[in-house]
Amino acid sequence: MSLLKVSGTKIVDEKGEEVILRGAGLGGWMNMENFISGYPGCEYQIRAALAETIGAEKSEFFFDKFLEYFFQESDAKFFSSLGLNCIRLPFNYHHFEDDMNPRILKESGFKHLDRVIDLCSQYNIYTILDLHTAPGGQNTDWHSDHGGHIANCKYHLFWNQKDFQDRTIWLWEQLAVHYKGNKWIAGYNPLNEPTDPYHIRVIAFYDRVYTAIRAVDPEHAIFFDGNTFASDFSHFGDSHKKWENTAYSIHDYSTFGFPAAPEDYVGTESQQRRLRRSYEKKREWMDARGLCVWNGEWGPVYARKQYEGEATEKINEVRYHVLKDQLSIYNKDRLSWSIWLYKDIGFQGMVYVSTKSAYMTKFADFLAKKHRLAVDAWGADVSAVQHVYQPLINHVLEEIPERFRDLYPAPVWKLSDRVGRLARNILVAEFLVNEWAAHFVGMDEAQLDELAKSFLFEECEKREGLNKILTDNATLVKEA
Repeated sequence: MSLLKVSGTKIVDEKGEEVILRGAGLGGWMNMENFISGYPGCEYQIRAALAETIGAEKSEFFFDKFLEYFFQESDAKFFSSLGLNCIRLPFNYHHFEDDMNPRILKESGFKHLDRVIDLCSQYNIYTILDLHTAPGGQNTDWHSDHGGHIANCKYHLFWNQKDFQDRTIWLWEQLAVHYKGNKWIAGYNPLNEPTDPYHIRVIAFYDRVYTAIRAVDPEHAIFFDGNTFASDFSHFGDSHKKWENTAYSIHDYSTFGFPAAPEDYVGTESQQRRLRRSYEKKREWMDARGLCVWNGEWGPVYARKQYEGEATEKINEVRYHVLKDQLSIYNKDRLSWSIWLYKDIGFQGMVYVSTKSAYMTKFADFLAKKHRLAVDAWGADVSAVQHVYQPLINHVLEEIPERFRDLYPAPVWKLSDRVGRLARNILVAEFLVNEWAAHFVGMDEAQLDELAKSFLFEECEKREGLNKILTDNATLVKEA
């Protein structure tokens, strides 16, 4: 067995035979996210708050156990049983480097990453390494873990401070040294969802990181995300001519799969055309040049009985309809994909923590409050609080001329999204961080361990409808 590589529009094995990678992202694990495990704000905020609340030693114990239990052999076995063959592994640079001790590799970062890569290999599952959070924050959202809403801040963030980019390249050099020759790693995804408002600095960074990785590891495939949340390659020009063994990643989320859908999805011709056009637009640059496309993230979110009540089943049937119609499009193109996501607390995962578990029982009221206040941006239902924020939106509409309202990353972010990020997802969420941490007060290590065990596969429920659809589409008949 040799390393997979990119050849033209396809990913192939050592015999030159097509390998279609289909699986899921292990989001919320080595790059935690608020909606996935139930905390408010950003990962760095809750880690700091918990250390201050119960002490650094207990805090570190809990988070390490969380990482241990989140993905184990039973997860790999189940994943493989569905016919899926690839897991994207998002990780936060903090596992490998401290901001106050830059460019000093933390070997401890490999502890859980190596363990999961090895588990996956035992079940014939490829992995793709995804730097989801880079030093300085490469995008405008919570999942790059910098706590702001601008990825272009002059003094702090990734795109305006070369040293942050240098540190990211240094980290990829260390990772490439460590994983060079590992045949179960399908490739490297150097930067998740960049949002470069000038659209050209991302290309310059890709040139640098490609050169750095290739100097160490000339064989592994590289997966480059498009700009603006992996949606836009329109400024890439002839950049691909410098990059060999490289695929290009889109993230193909459809608004029809979320609470703020423009209309109820019933699969009309016009709705299916809209699905296709959104997808085709993202991959236009690659198709015009005969390049390989990988859909690194996609998928609907799902209703939960504790919040949506009797409407849950009906809502989820609509979401499954969107899912099936997207897969129908992907199958025609023999597309490799990684759905978002494998495991969470019930919003989007293929498996999810039981509401009867220790974690969900302890945080039930807090999670209901979070849902009502819509403090997570992802798939937010703002119906209970829109009356609070609508006056602010109206104020901007009244005072700011229309031609000045479209601030990057518009049109991906509408005005209401920007107000929501600042007012709900940053401001209000910040006030909830210590309230989340307070739930851990008085717990000893045995109790913390029990809380973390809630994320064990054996403690989770399976989203059977989703998993059946994924299994039905996990493999395609070989081309004649």
